[in-house]
Amino acid sequence: MKHIFLFFMALFFFAGASARTWNVEKITPPSWWAGMNHPELQILLYSEDISSSEVTLEGKGIHLKETFRPDNPNYLLVYLDISQAQAQTFQIRLKGKGRSACIPYELKQRIPERKQTQGFNASDVIYLAMPDRFANGKTDNDIIPGMKEKQVDRNRPDARHGGDLCGIDSHLDYLANLGITALWLTPVQENNMLQGSYHGYAITDYFQTDPRLGSTEDLIRLADHARSKGIKLIMDMVFNHCGDQCFLFADKPSDDWFNNRSQYVQTSFKIACLTDPHSTQADRTLATDGWFTRVMPDFNQRNPHVARFLIQSSIWWIETVGLGGIRQDTWPYADAGFMNTWCKEILEEYPNFNIVGETWLNNNVAVSRWQKGSPLARSGNPELPTVMDFPLQSLIGHAFDEETGEWEGGLFRLYDYLSQDAVYANPMNLLIFADNHDTSRFFQNEEQTKNLSRYKQAVTFLLTTRGIPQLYYGTEILMNGDKSKGDGYVRKDFPGGWSEDSLNCFSPENLNATQAEAFHFIRKLLNWRKGNEAIGKGSLKHFIIRNGCYVYERRYGERSAVIIMNGTGSIQELALAPYQEVLRVPEATDILSGKKIRLDDSLHLSPREILILEFREDKTLQNP
Repeated sequence: MKHIFLFFMALFFFAGASARTWNVEKITPPSWWAGMNHPELQILLYSEDISSSEVTLEGKGIHLKETFRPDNPNYLLVYLDISQAQAQTFQIRLKGKGRSACIPYELKQRIPERKQTQGFNASDVIYLAMPDRFANGKTDNDIIPGMKEKQVDRNRPDARHGGDLCGIDSHLDYLANLGITALWLTPVQENNMLQGSYHGYAITDYFQTDPRLGSTEDLIRLADHARSKGIKLIMDMVFNHCGDQCFLFADKPSDDWFNNRSQYVQTSFKIACLTDPHSTQADRTLATDGWFTRVMPDFNQRNPHVARFLIQSSIWWIETVGLGGIRQDTWPYADAGFMNTWCKEILEEYPNFNIVGETWLNNNVAVSRWQKGSPLARSGNPELPTVMDFPLQSLIGHAFDEETGEWEGGLFRLYDYLSQDAVYANPMNLLIFADNHDTSRFFQNEEQTKNLSRYKQAVTFLLTTRGIPQLYYGTEILMNGDKSKGDGYVRKDFPGGWSEDSLNCFSPENLNATQAEAFHFIRKLLNWRKGNEAIGKGSLKHFIIRNGCYVYERRYGERSAVIIMNGTGSIQELALAPYQEVLRVPEATDILSGKKIRLDDSLHLSPREILILEFREDKTLQNP
């Protein structure tokens, strides 16, 4: 009897010893929070043949709603109801085919301030920086063993240059002193591609920071430091596509996770057809379901599992980092229904948040149809709060080179364009800019940077008209670049961001005379704008072009600012009688020069001269 007992004990021991444990390669999201508005949590598990397992849970208030097994047996999607759950670490137990696993999963306690986080708005000025090109804070992460791209080469415009999050963190004082209140970084999530992914738009892991830029802890630290200096962090996200080295594509859950059954079909890029009342379904489908490139497979957001994965990825970053906004790449290319659902869910969770979508279209009618409340939306009721004003960007590139006439050219272009703002649901929620990482810079070459009148008028207009202004890194020191030479030429390194740089432009004393004049001009304007409700919240009233001059008022309550620009290369004598409804006293101080300006019968304006006159309660404000 004793021998039989020992036999079965040994059999039990060897059977247990032969059982294998699942080494789960991916768990997304890696953690979550109790007390979220949306009660359902999708947990994606990735490991060899994991779909054969059965799932049980050990936790309080957590209920298993569904387990979904895609076509690929290496995936298992677990859907939980956490509406009654408190913060805790619970256990996900897997068992099947002689294998088992016990996965601890953390439901965190939410930071109370996260829900009320204040998103960027028209009171802010956004500074757009590309982490790889701004500053290198740590050299030990320039090359990461095991990653596919294995070099840093600053001599190649389209190679990695080694900039990182710590480099940006170390220059936050520079941005704060400049007068910046929001910082938009091009994507910082992992881009483990074979080459050419320094820009960040070929994401390979939606829940990891690219280690060459730093860790997620580095990103949290950067956001905390920025917040302490009055700077909101805006994260660039990409839902339309991923990089082809992303595990979701390299070993697809199923073919319907990507458009065209995961087969490459090139998009037409002609997204105007999406708001064209005369377009065909074939054209619309090609625009949205086609891929950007062969190495950027196009997500099928109509698949509800894909949709939940992407929605959760954005919430995870907002909660983890404490973001002050999201910029969503290639907005019209993604499924409109999904994007609206995503917006609604984000804004229900974070009522004061803001999202801007990249709406790269050539006219205001087409852009306006993507904004929430659009009077021109054909169907679908868009939910996107902020759109990018690309048509205005194009006009800014020409208006300050031309002579302004009564009916055409120069500043008339700006007046004429803003006179059409009725097409927008909310003109103050337009992101306005002179350039960004996808366009030529405002100055395309070194020779053009000598024209400071062009620069000063453009900067003044950008920072005082309606909308949310965005500056591209280096604008303040006259960085130039021509996109026709390639994207890398408009994404040059900020001088001084690397220890080997011979010139450090983060220190104003190192700037040449022209750069210094530009820098001090924009810094003065930015710091005057900060907290100025007439600009950040006020109405816009503008006058028809007279004598080649553009005059407009920004007003909020009893505070107002009147901007006067001579859009010609000649002296102008501007009669003031037509402007009396905004010129409230006989004398005002120009905040740019500090000079007293008499507001009698007329103004004598030098070629391309700018005046910014500020009023409060009918009393002149002195230059701050």
